[in-house]
Amino acid sequence: MTTSQFLIIGGSGRTGRRITSRLESRGLPFRATSRHTGHLFDWHNTSTWDAALDGVTSAYVCYSPDLAFPGVPELIADFSARARTRGVRRLVLLSGRGEEGAIASEQALQQSGIEWTVLRSSWFAQNFSEHFLLGPVLRGRLVLPAGDVVEPFVDLDDLAEVATSALLGEIDAGRVYELTGPRLLSMHDVAAELSAAAGRSIEYVPGTPEEFVTDVEADGILRQEAEPLAELFDTILDGRNASLTGDLGEVLDREPTDFSVYARRAAATGVWIVPARMTA
Repeated sequence: MTTSQFLIIGGSGRTGRRITSRLESRGLPFRATSRHTGHLFDWHNTSTWDAALDGVTSAYVCYSPDLAFPGVPELIADFSARARTRGVRRLVLLSGRGEEGAIASEQALQQSGIEWTVLRSSWFAQNFSEHFLLGPVLRGRLVLPAGDVVEPFVDLDDLAEVATSALLGEIDAGRVYELTGPRLLSMHDVAAELSAAAGRSIEYVPGTPEEFVTDVEADGILRQEAEPLAELFDTILDGRNASLTGDLGEVLDREPTDFSVYARRAAATGVWIVPARMTA
């Protein structure tokens, strides 16, 4: 048996790598998995699960693209059952705020008989710099089926702090934490913040789900991945998440990071500098 204590599913991903960095800084043993490198873990290949769970007592459970996708609750239920038989004592699940389709996945984990924590997060601020909206930002045009709805964007560094605390048992288990940022912003507000940070004009254009899919296809995002995302956005961006909670600040014991702070930090990395090929 290995000495790894913490399992981070998707350890090279946006949330996973931030959590592993925090565990590493504390000198704590962990196993970061992915589908392609290092410790192999594939949600759709159950033969990879046992080796990933070997010696693990706490696991961060992250499913990409989204928990609300068809068939995912069954995967979460099967994984949770396998984790229990392998001696895992604590599961921390990343979920999406306002996603009715994700509730079944949450319940599958909660009914596993293992100590659990659910982190139900609002939209990630880093979607605009590390994921599917980076291309639109570089093109200076966000096309989203969001209308004028407001959203309390969460900074992933804040989320990683909460997830790490949950893995270490430093916060209450058996609880769903609704994580929101400190301010409600519309996509028009987001475009203004991005423009100010990037030093150039970035506009928001309310669009249909199909227009969103067509737009991100230009960045190499497959239609079969973009279409479920578009449907999800069209559903949850209806005002249901237009409120703030105190859960994130409670755990952090400070004010959550504002979107403007995130935008300035991201801009300073050069991620939004438009490549010459896009301006030619």
